[in-house]
Amino acid sequence: METQLVKSLDNGDESNTKKLHIVMFPWLAFGHIIPFLELSKFIARKGHKISFISTPRNIDRLPKIPYEFSNSITFVKIPLPKIDGLPKDAEATIDIITSEEMTHLKKAMDGMEKDVTNFLEKNSPDWIIQDFAQYWLAPISAKLGISRIFYGIINAWFLSFLGSFENMIDTNNCTSPPKLEDFLVPPKWVPFETKAAYRLHEERWMVESSQKNVSGVSDMYRNGVTIEGANAIIIRHCNEFEGQWLKLLEDLHHMPVLPTGLMPPIVESSSDEKNESWISIKEWLDEKPKGSIVYVALGSEVTVGQSEINELARGLELSGSPFFWVLRKSSGLGNNDPIVLPNGFEERTKGQGIVWKSWAPQMKILSHKSVGGFLTHCGWSSTIEGLMFGRPLIMLPFLVDQGLNARILEDKWVGVEVPRNEENGSYTSNSVANSVKLVMVGNDGKLIRGKAKEMRAIFGNKELQDKYIENLIKFLENHKKVKN
Repeated sequence: METQLVKSLDNGDESNTKKLHIVMFPWLAFGHIIPFLELSKFIARKGHKISFISTPRNIDRLPKIPYEFSNSITFVKIPLPKIDGLPKDAEATIDIITSEEMTHLKKAMDGMEKDVTNFLEKNSPDWIIQDFAQYWLAPISAKLGISRIFYGIINAWFLSFLGSFENMIDTNNCTSPPKLEDFLVPPKWVPFETKAAYRLHEERWMVESSQKNVSGVSDMYRNGVTIEGANAIIIRHCNEFEGQWLKLLEDLHHMPVLPTGLMPPIVESSSDEKNESWISIKEWLDEKPKGSIVYVALGSEVTVGQSEINELARGLELSGSPFFWVLRKSSGLGNNDPIVLPNGFEERTKGQGIVWKSWAPQMKILSHKSVGGFLTHCGWSSTIEGLMFGRPLIMLPFLVDQGLNARILEDKWVGVEVPRNEENGSYTSNSVANSVKLVMVGNDGKLIRGKAKEMRAIFGNKELQDKYIENLIKFLENHKKVKN
């Protein structure tokens, strides 16, 4: 298969610093691809050249980026090999449904190795910034004299929870596999007090991630080998919020750990103003009192079961709070199941809330003055978006880092976690309703609402967060080819 270079998107600014050529190569998930693309824009604005690698279909689905990047960001389409067990045209996690298909997607990505190697040999970039999954990439880059960075798009406590890279690599050795109880308490290598631990119903994902799968290695092993071969780690975190985790990462991996800051997104002032959907949404929001609405969105890749939808719906109804619920079915290519709400729910809540079943501009909604709370799956990007506007969180985590996020954020008093059954993770309409009422209107929630508003000074401070990016770019400029 042949690598395809596609249309570039350099602001023409020539700096005194020699221009770098940096390859960006994220994991095949839009929750990873978009942060990699945003980081690419920051670096490109400083006059450096970016080659952004992904699969053809993923690149075609990216939002159009501004013309100012037409000479500095080049998209490189590298085909994803077809393998058994992966649905036709599936090139990202949003195209799949099951955990088994997820492992096949990693196996398929491993098949990109030859084409990626050919591209690196022909173009000799200064740096490659990569994700966790491409564990085969670091040895290739080192052989070619290309400096390497591991980019964790999540926060520092999740990566710290996994331990040292030696610990991660050792999970591929079946002589001492991690036990369930290992994930139910804070890790022994964390030297400070923390609530970071998984619940019993969440640990299955952690155990599976430490076991070999059809790709021949575990996810933990991929992480470990990638970090071991890196010159530095960059991560979407900042010292002003739980900064001790960044120091822990340096102690665990004995290499520079550079926070990118929280990279708060910019709310586009004009892009959606003529969008019919946004006009309709804004009209509804404008009619509601300030701070009265709970915005509900569980992310584009969380699969919510029918019973969970039912309990969430009844809980919102019972809470009495106005709500705007973005409810879209999982976008897997084989998922044709319709979204079903409890019988009569939409009629009964017609004056109370809206269930929005198509795309919605999350940043525009969260920034609206009528929104007073955010019921979220606690993905890191969504968490940042909520707290940059000071919205207190009602947290309903499902997988990966979300449970840890919820524990730490609740301990910081910026939200509450919806109580669940420890063993099966089920929750009730009453637990949802009580959590919503506590955060939105309860006297006991005043502290939470106040603490969340205080977070705007960190999460919404673009000047503060941009300084981290500037420091990262200086590091790239001054430390290329530091290790081979």
